[in-house]
Amino acid sequence: MTDKTKRIRKRLFKIFIVLVIIGIVGICAAFGISEFVKSSVSDRLITPEAAAELSDIDCIIVLGCRVNGETPSPMLSDRLTRGVELYDMNAAPKLLMSGDHGRVSYDEVNAMKQFAIDRGVPSEDVFMDHAGFSTYETMYRAKEVFAAKRVIIVTQKYHLYRAVYIAEQLGLEAYGVDSDLQSYIKQPYYNAREILARDKDFVKVIFKPKPTYLGEVIPISGSGDLTNDKEFM
Repeated sequence: MTDKTKRIRKRLFKIFIVLVIIGIVGICAAFGISEFVKSSVSDRLITPEAAAELSDIDCIIVLGCRVNGETPSPMLSDRLTRGVELYDMNAAPKLLMSGDHGRVSYDEVNAMKQFAIDRGVPSEDVFMDHAGFSTYETMYRAKEVFAAKRVIIVTQKYHLYRAVYIAEQLGLEAYGVDSDLQSYIKQPYYNAREILARDKDFVKVIFKPKPTYLGEVIPISGSGDLTNDKEFM
């Protein structure tokens, strides 16, 4: 082996060691931020019974998830079931269904509202946020478009930490109630993906970019029918 070859191998080894160190630091940072987000809002995750004891809550925010046509997926169905349960317990006078309705062919929020209406919730008490394209955008719009101040957020527990953290960082007083009413086949995947999602939104709330759409204010204290199937974003 020539001296030149030895020097090249030595340099490549040093580069490899640096890359390994960078990778380890990156992984530690990713997990560290994720755990910080969880720990900073853990006391805001409460039971349905505790939620019902809160006062002056403006609305229950149910976060959207996949629908199959007009049928909520199992995960979304559980979120909706919990949201309606909290409404029936008088935890808040209004429901805010926030999800993706960015195109005619895909509509989460009308399916979500219909779910609540079918279970006895008056239409005027169910608001739809047609532009809740992400957890961040949902919380931003809840405050700026729907003029909410104190909210209860409903989603699965793995997602709830991030949702409550974002809400708090955007100026909402937020509490979270989980909707884990069953086991989910892809839960390990969701847990792993959520680590990166927490990291992303940790940075996002520092800069607070505007959501895709804002628009006129539709106070959550009014009628949810103002959000029925029209351009309002």
